[in-house]
Amino acid sequence: MKNIYSLFIVSILLVSCGGEKKRNSVEKVLESNNLTTIRAKRAELVSDQQTLNSKIKLLDEAISKLDTVKHVPLITAFKAKTEVFNHTLEIQGNVTTKNLLVITPEYNGILTNVYVKEGQKVSKGQLLAKIDDGGLSQQLAQLKIQTDLAKTTFERQKRLWEQNIGSEIQFLQAKSTYESQEEAVNQLEQQVAKTKVTAPFSGTIDDVITEQGSVVAAGQSQLMRLVNLDDMYIETDIPERYIADVTKGKNVVVDFPILGTTVETKIRQAGDYINPNNRTFKVEIGIPNKDKSIKPNLTARLKINDYTNENALLIPQSIISENANGEQYVYVISNKSDKNIGVANRVIITTGKTQGDVIEVLSGIENGTEIVQEGARSVKDGQSVQIINY
Repeated sequence: MKNIYSLFIVSILLVSCGGEKKRNSVEKVLESNNLTTIRAKRAELVSDQQTLNSKIKLLDEAISKLDTVKHVPLITAFKAKTEVFNHTLEIQGNVTTKNLLVITPEYNGILTNVYVKEGQKVSKGQLLAKIDDGGLSQQLAQLKIQTDLAKTTFERQKRLWEQNIGSEIQFLQAKSTYESQEEAVNQLEQQVAKTKVTAPFSGTIDDVITEQGSVVAAGQSQLMRLVNLDDMYIETDIPERYIADVTKGKNVVVDFPILGTTVETKIRQAGDYINPNNRTFKVEIGIPNKDKSIKPNLTARLKINDYTNENALLIPQSIISENANGEQYVYVISNKSDKNIGVANRVIITTGKTQGDVIEVLSGIENGTEIVQEGARSVKDGQSVQIINY
């Protein structure tokens, strides 16, 4: 080896010295301005160049035979191993609640009293406001007096009838009068009850919309907004192709970008109806809200677990190439020596779902297979490579 390098250096020195003399000679030939002389000199230089190329080729061949360290591409590799793969469907949704209601009156009239204010907590059935009943209360009081009289008359007539005193028709007339009066009282009480606005569920008065003294119309005027933040949920539309994967009980990670918080929860309801307009079905995702920080109509990012493989082989998508037939392939290492030099072999693979920058491999490689990572785009099938790290 040392003799070859020495010979190579001596050759370079000889060529350098000879080259200096030839440069001087070339200058003299050019000065002669003789075409025949110039052509002869050029032919001589070409012959010398061919001789040097042959000598360099011999030296390269000798170096190749004696050099024990091959000049092979440097790559990095990793060993494929099975792991749990949880694929998620990422989608957006909005927070809502079934306990969000704008309360409207059931009776026409003047809003005489508003008993609550914004931000006040109220209980189910609590009186929130009162509408002027237009004299219905007085009518009800008079009707109750008449009903009491009808009741007394009926009870007396009943006792007489039981003693076989009086006629049956008198008994039936008294009974009918009393029952009619009772029904009239019940109807009027229902009318009067409509003048009282009560809370349909427990919650917080979010907004008082109509002020005291305003004239309100049944079913039209908005009096106040009542909200309960205990039972919050997210409703979103899922494409129909996920109907077998996105089901009740599946895990969901909910991210609220505005709040900077993340909540882990589950799907509490998955719809069975496919909307023909957009080919989606609805799901409901319950949201715990102990600190009441989550509000209705808040935007959320959802990661729904739609697929799980307990023994998945995952590899970076960046190392996968595709041939002219559309087949995907990677390079695996075989015949590795103790100096970390091995052979890169092309292997066709079948892939599954992706998540981020990794992809699931369904076939083509096994657990423990050593795969080329950095340098995968530059190696060739059957080429020797040196692994520098894992």
